[in-house]
Amino acid sequence: MANYGKPDFWALKSQKEGYPARSVYKLRELNEKFGLLPAGGSCRPSSPFRVLDLGAAPGSWSLYVLRILGDRGFLAAGDISPLSRRYDQGLFDRDNFFFIQGDITSEDTRDALLSRGPYRLLLSDLAPATTGSRQVDTLRSLSLAETALDYAGDALAQGGSMAVKVFQGGDTASLLKRIRELFRTGKSFKPQACRRESFETYYIGLDKK
Repeated sequence: MANYGKPDFWALKSQKEGYPARSVYKLRELNEKFGLLPAGGSCRPSSPFRVLDLGAAPGSWSLYVLRILGDRGFLAAGDISPLSRRYDQGLFDRDNFFFIQGDITSEDTRDALLSRGPYRLLLSDLAPATTGSRQVDTLRSLSLAETALDYAGDALAQGGSMAVKVFQGGDTASLLKRIRELFRTGKSFKPQACRRESFETYYIGLDKK
């Protein structure tokens, strides 16, 4: 069994750079490859670039988005677990950030997040509590990814994009097919920061129809 408790290169790097988890480098690579977040100067505080982050805890992806966008963006995030405040330096207290701690499948949580849209980008790093059974874990991951895609259908503005984590296997091909039906482009990509032994990957949807 993999020893996920021992910090690796990426985990140590994230601590040095002020992020609570190594997952920030997955998002950084996704952004650099697909241009998910706008370059500096391409949006203004009067018309902020709105992002939705599902499965946000402990907060690395949210911190990355807030640091990239600054006052030019608005971020809403949700997770059943709380965010870590170790590295945020007050960013989680600003008016351009909203967080709700709750089950994203619940009506109250969903309504709270959707009411702050529409969004230009949806990010989902949702993952199930793993059981050690690849079949079970893959099915649970697929269910979460489908939930994120359901959000995308309602939350994203036309032309918006999404990135969603999924465990490879099972019927994940059907999920990519659904993404390609909702977006003009649908791709699969595994960042280098993913653990070698991990069977996770990310599906990208670009330019919502």
